[in-house]
Amino acid sequence: MKLRPAFPLLMLLGGLALSACQVAPPVSPVPQARPDSAPQPEPGALSEESRALAAYYARVEQNLLAQGLLRRDGGGPDVPFSARMLADNFERIALYEEYAEVGGRLIPRATPSTLHRWEGPVNVGVEFGPRVPEDQRAADRSALAAYVARLARATGHPIRFAQGGTNFHVLILTEDDRRAIGPRLRQLLPGISAAALDSAVNMDRSTYCAVYAVDPRDDGNYTRAVALIRAEHPDLLRLSCLHEEVAQGLGLANDSPSARPSIFNDDEEFALLTRHDELLLRMLYDRRLRAGMSPDEARGIAAEIAESLIGGES
Repeated sequence: MKLRPAFPLLMLLGGLALSACQVAPPVSPVPQARPDSAPQPEPGALSEESRALAAYYARVEQNLLAQGLLRRDGGGPDVPFSARMLADNFERIALYEEYAEVGGRLIPRATPSTLHRWEGPVNVGVEFGPRVPEDQRAADRSALAAYVARLARATGHPIRFAQGGTNFHVLILTEDDRRAIGPRLRQLLPGISAAALDSAVNMDRSTYCAVYAVDPRDDGNYTRAVALIRAEHPDLLRLSCLHEEVAQGLGLANDSPSARPSIFNDDEEFALLTRHDELLLRMLYDRRLRAGMSPDEARGIAAEIAESLIGGES
């Protein structure tokens, strides 16, 4: 099984893909508490480390906004793109994987892959760590439900926000909650490898969020996914993580420095899904393509679809 995240996460019986949003810290790092010296928080209380991370990510967001990044306009006249650019970006983002497992560790390495997507319905649910405040839970639940509806429209695929029967789990966790998430991840992703589990439980602060998607027969068809979102993020960074990881868990697993306007580009120029990205999702779920296609098989068809969506070079 193959697990794909914005970090590659699982190596099971077939395939696991991982994708993750990693950003170089633009501000001073947060001191890391030693596990043997960190105070144990009471239930419902944030630890000192979690509060320090929240302050750190608030500074990160402010710094990015001050640079004109984290745009929410979806792209405009200043970022035109052609059918050729869209097709090239699709190949790099949908037909490459972002991570590989080497020597028992997950490392960033873009490698050619096959086309992955969900063939069955996608039921997205959200779980919160016990330390996440109630007002944040309500805001995140509402934002995710609205975003899932948008993804359903963009793809034309049955994607819904579900209270039960969930196969795409979004976990919004504080630092302390995430470090204790091992048993729940084993439940949600049976057979998860030690390397994948370690990448989730011991996530470095430079990794803002991650998604793990499972292809049990290694045929390109995802059947389960788990996205991990840091609860310490301020509102916009947290929403940005939701947008990127859920979209990547649908099959757009890689990033590309040339993709623009796009959230699948780690320069953080755009915070939220753009028109360009909606077109990538429409291409991914176009019936002219099929799960399991190689880059060579998909390339010409993707170019035709991009041409039909854009209407010629611009």
